[in-house]
Amino acid sequence: MTATDVRPSPDAGATAHAVAAALRTIGRNIDALGDRYPADTTAGNRYPLRPPAGGLPQGSNVGWTTSFWPGMLWLAYDLTGEERYRHAALSHVESFADRVDRGIDLDTHDLGFLYTLACVIPARRAGHRRARGAALAAADHLMTRVLEPAGIIQAWGDLDDPRQRGRTIIDSLMNTPLLFWASDATGDHRYADAARRHAAQLRAHILRPDGTTFHTYYWDAETGAPLRGETEQGHADHSCWARGQAWGIYGFSLNHRHTGDPALLAAARTCADYFLDHLPADRVAYWDLEFGDGSGQERDSSAAAIAACGLVELADNLADRADAYRADADRYRTAAGQILHSLIDGYATAGHGGERQRGPEALLRHGVYDKPKGIGVDEGNLWGDYFYLEALTRATVTGWSSPWSSPR
Repeated sequence: MTATDVRPSPDAGATAHAVAAALRTIGRNIDALGDRYPADTTAGNRYPLRPPAGGLPQGSNVGWTTSFWPGMLWLAYDLTGEERYRHAALSHVESFADRVDRGIDLDTHDLGFLYTLACVIPARRAGHRRARGAALAAADHLMTRVLEPAGIIQAWGDLDDPRQRGRTIIDSLMNTPLLFWASDATGDHRYADAARRHAAQLRAHILRPDGTTFHTYYWDAETGAPLRGETEQGHADHSCWARGQAWGIYGFSLNHRHTGDPALLAAARTCADYFLDHLPADRVAYWDLEFGDGSGQERDSSAAAIAACGLVELADNLADRADAYRADADRYRTAAGQILHSLIDGYATAGHGGERQRGPEALLRHGVYDKPKGIGVDEGNLWGDYFYLEALTRATVTGWSSPWSSPR
C-alpha cells in the first residue's frame, strides 16, 4: 500500500455531511419502527422487523442487538440536542425493563450491550429510576454467569449446556462496562471485581502471542484450567476474525479505562497494531484479517466502525498517561480518522431513501454478521450502524461522554 492509497481524516465539512445523512435515515426509521425493533441485519439493504420468537410477535425485544437502536437515538440527541431523539430513546426503557422483569431471553453475556445503551444512559443522564432498576437487575443476572474458579463470564446459553459451558468470547470485553457501572452505582465492589478478573483472563488467553485473537475460548468450568481457543464466525480457528480483533481494540481499551491495568492497555495496543497492519488499501477490513485485496472476500464495515471507535478510545487512554505516549496516541487517532473517512466515502448510505422506499434503512452498507453460516453477508447491521454513528459523534462533539466509560 502506498501513501496515496490512504485517505486522510475527513474534514469538518465531510463529517457534517455524513452526520446529516445519518440523521435523515434515523428520522425515517423512527417513523417506520415506532416501538418495534428491526432484525439484526438488513435484507436487500432494508431492515425487516425482528422475527417472532418465543411466542412474542414480530418486532419484539429479543436477541442481543435491540439496544443499538435506542443507542443510536441517544447519539442523535448528542449530535443535535433535539428533544425528539431524546424522547424516542426514553420510550424504549419500559420495553427493556419489562424484558428483564419477565426473564425474556436473558441467557447471554450480551446483557452488557443491551442494558448499557438502553438503560444505563437514561439512568445516568436523565435520573430515570425505572432504567436504573432495570440496569441493576441485568447486572445481577450477568453476575450469575460468572463461573468460578475460572473467573470468566460464560458467553451464551444455559449454564448447564455442555457445548457452551466454560466458553467466553472476545465480544464480552464490551459487556463488562455494565458491571463497572453497577459498582459505581451501588458501591458494591463485587461487580467490578468480576469484570476485572474476566478481562484479565481474556488478556492472558484469548490474545495470542502473534497479536491475533481467538473469537472464542474455553475454560474447564470446574477446575478453572484454560482449555482451547476456537472460532465461531471467523474463517478458521487459527485465523483472525476481523470483528473480534476490533472488539479487542475497543474492549481492552475500555477495561483499562475502568481498571487502570497497564496490561490491558498493552493488549489493546497489540490488537490495534495487528489490525492496522492487515488492512487493505481503503482501510476497511475484510471479514477475516487473513484476507486482503484480490481475495474476492467480503468486507466487514462493522469491524471498521468498531475499530474506529476503539482506536480513539485507545488514543485517549494513551494521551492521559504521559507526553511520551503522545506520538502513539496521534498515530492511532489518525488511523481512526482514515477508517472513518473511507466509511463515509464508500460504505455509508446516502440518507435520501424517500417515502417510497420500503422498510428501515441501514446507515452503513457492506457488513458481515456470520460468513460461515451465511447470515447477514454483505448487508447492513445494527451494531455497524451504531458504532459508525458513535465514530461520527466522537469526531463531532467535543468532550462527548461515552456510555461505555465511567464519567471522566
